[in-house]
Amino acid sequence: MESISRISSMLETARDLTLEAAQSAGAARNLNPRPSKDLPFAQVKKLLDSRNDRDILEGLRKVISMMYRSKPCLPYFSSVVKNVASPNVEIKKLVYIFLLHYAEAEPDLALLSINTIQKSLTDQNPQVRAMALRVMSGIKVPVISQIVSLAIKRGCGDMSPYVRKAAALAIPKCYKLDPNTLPQLLDYLSILLGDKQYYVAGSAVTAYLEICPERVDLIHKHYRSLVRKLVDMDEWGQLATLRLMSIYARKCLPTRTKKIRKSRTTGFYDDEASGEEGSTLEEVQILDPDLELFLKACKSLLHSRNSAVIVSVARCFMDLGTLEHIDSAIGPLVALLRSPQDIHQVALYNIVDVCLARPERFVRYADHFLVHASDPFSVARLKFEIWTLIYPHCENHIRDMILYELEHFTRALNPEIVQESVRAIGRCAQSDDHASARCLKLLLKQVSSLDGNLSAEALTVIRHLIQQDPQSHIKTVIRLAKNLDTTPNPEARATIIWLVGEFAGTDNESNIAPDVLRILAKGFAGESEPAKLQIVLLAAKVYLHYLNRFREQQPQASAQERPPATTHDDSDNPFATSSSPPNSASRTNPKEPPNLDHPIPKLWNYILLLARYDTSYDLRDRTRTYRALLSNASSTQLASLLLLAPKPVPHAPSPSENRKGLPLGSTSLVLGSKVGIGHGQELPEWVEEGQEPDPKLRDEVGGQNDHLGGASGVGGDRPAGEALDAAVRGERAKEMEKGKGRMVEKSLEDWLGEEEEDEEEESDGEEDLEEEESEYEEITDSEEEEDEDERAETKALVRDEESSSLSSSKA
Repeated sequence: MESISRISSMLETARDLTLEAAQSAGAARNLNPRPSKDLPFAQVKKLLDSRNDRDILEGLRKVISMMYRSKPCLPYFSSVVKNVASPNVEIKKLVYIFLLHYAEAEPDLALLSINTIQKSLTDQNPQVRAMALRVMSGIKVPVISQIVSLAIKRGCGDMSPYVRKAAALAIPKCYKLDPNTLPQLLDYLSILLGDKQYYVAGSAVTAYLEICPERVDLIHKHYRSLVRKLVDMDEWGQLATLRLMSIYARKCLPTRTKKIRKSRTTGFYDDEASGEEGSTLEEVQILDPDLELFLKACKSLLHSRNSAVIVSVARCFMDLGTLEHIDSAIGPLVALLRSPQDIHQVALYNIVDVCLARPERFVRYADHFLVHASDPFSVARLKFEIWTLIYPHCENHIRDMILYELEHFTRALNPEIVQESVRAIGRCAQSDDHASARCLKLLLKQVSSLDGNLSAEALTVIRHLIQQDPQSHIKTVIRLAKNLDTTPNPEARATIIWLVGEFAGTDNESNIAPDVLRILAKGFAGESEPAKLQIVLLAAKVYLHYLNRFREQQPQASAQERPPATTHDDSDNPFATSSSPPNSASRTNPKEPPNLDHPIPKLWNYILLLARYDTSYDLRDRTRTYRALLSNASSTQLASLLLLAPKPVPHAPSPSENRKGLPLGSTSLVLGSKVGIGHGQELPEWVEEGQEPDPKLRDEVGGQNDHLGGASGVGGDRPAGEALDAAVRGERAKEMEKGKGRMVEKSLEDWLGEEEEDEEEESDGEEDLEEEESEYEEITDSEEEEDEDERAETKALVRDEESSSLSSSKA
């Protein structure tokens, strides 16, 4: 009978395996299988109530599939939950998934399974124990908060690190269920933070940041052990630990600066004057030893395969480190551009933020920012911006490459890329005066382009360049005025007219403003509104310059027409009068209007008449304003102040200047405003020196031998080689001697005095050795002579005894 039962069980097992293999093979053959139809309720319930594990698994899969398709599955709740006691791990997993999804909707039925889940906490399989703890903490029923707390306490003492990790992740869930359990949870958290297993400590740090990020007193004794475990943690644990250590460093590790005197010597060669020595004081940042330990551990994370970890390390270097630390993170940040394309934009935002602080360090990576044909506009714009930031620090061949690339993209099909490339050329010209002439030539080629957007953008950039040095660009303005007939874009025409108006006050040889105004007045009615506004402004400026010249010429003309004064010797005639009054024709009225027959007043009146009947309200209002300002020909000071005031030199900043100061890796950095996930994560200010906690609090406590004990002191968790090297360095670094009840550090004179004393002692010792050797030689010589005498005496005695013995034998 036993053999028959064995054979039947083996056949049943083989049947199950065959069916599973057939199902997997069928799924592999069907690359695009059709979604299976839902079974009837009775059939699914029959599968769930079956005694065969294979049928129960099939029924649970159907239910989970329906659940994720948002179909009602609550009718199966009782049939599913009763399988929670099944010894099959696969069945347990599916039941736990269903339970977590519907426990909040059916809390009473979910509580029925708590006893079974509690029994699973003592299962021999650590995966089952961890899964039970995870499910118990995930059931959002506040009544079981104390049960969950006890389960976490048991998980903290579990032998398996997998279960302890689940206990650490369950702490925030228990806190959300009942915030009154915080004191108990803090005790558990303190134990888990000191766990020797790095993945348990990483999860504990995550829980710490969720429930009590302000309790830095819990971190003091675990600081150094967490820093050493940072390299081995998983990516999520590394991100949480980096965030925690950044906050801890700002609150507990003060930054110090020290002034170092740097000497400089001139006059090295003979043809120079006498050498002059000078010194300058430079402030150098001194890092705390614990902060330096953390930054040193962060450097190894720059080789991580996770881009978020690399960005977080760069953020730590920006917030806590020195310039050398920032420079070490630039290469790994640029290497993110070799990752998948979906993270290029986020990576470039972080690169631009670092480039604003250290642009000269990105010069060697200039070819990494070449724009590809597949790059979207957002990525191309950021690469253009990086080029403009590093352009002033590049060598000539790199500058040529950048300008060639930007010129190439001015002929792109995408109008947004065209406009951005033209703006980039303008920023390159503004950042380097030597390159402005070349950039201006590139932009002048685009003025006559058939693309109106390109020509308008190019003229805007040209206007900015001309305003930087107006006197050297008079011929450029004349060249632009010749292109008015071939420039159809309204914005481009308005820009050219404005530039001509700015140069309306030059000398007569190069002053083309009146002629340009005369030509534009003919087609005034057919111009666009932006061009009409600039034409009226040009007419006002030309007329104002004419009035100013007229006022200057009036005193000179009156001085030339006045006759010279004649002198008569009328000293004897007391009734003599002064000379005859001047000619009435030589008198000039300062309020007299200028000559209205001149072409410029005629042009001004004609433009006023055209603008008076225009349909634009804005144009008519501005015309009345200009006419009121210039109505009094003798009072043009206010008009000159408004129309001829010197314009400030425009400066086009980098588009990401408004993102300066936003934290790396945050949503705010990408969105460009203080919103999103990154907002509210600003680091606290540095703690003031003298107010930081005692550094001895970070000393690790030894003597903990169990697996929960955390760091076991400097000697327990530290390799012997490192301890030996530290001891040797400490002995070499400080040689202290006792004096006057205190430890005094040796000076250079003490070292030199000790060397002289050692040399004298060595010479005295050598003389003493020579004397001792001579005495020893004399003593040995006398001892050898005595030994020879004794040997001779013994030989004589031996001979006498032998002779006496022979004589007695003969007798």
